[in-house]
Amino acid sequence: MNQQVIHRDPEIYSGATVFVGTRVPLSALFDYLKAGESLNGFLSDYPSVSKSAAIAALVIAEKCADRQCASC
Repeated sequence: MNQQVIHRDPEIYSGATVFVGTRVPLSALFDYLKAGESLNGFLSDYPSVSKSAAIAALVIAEKCADRQCASC
């Protein structure tokens, strides 16, 4: 996927990483998952985030964890 799904902007949510086109911080997704909630629960509570964007963000995080991401 070449489309950017997360970004940082000092004018949006105090510069936190958010899903593109939203004010939903990426950390909210991780908070849900750490609490044992499902991806579908997150998507239900944050309908402005698409399932494909959430999955793409998780793939980016996985690559960063494995240091396969040039932007990490």
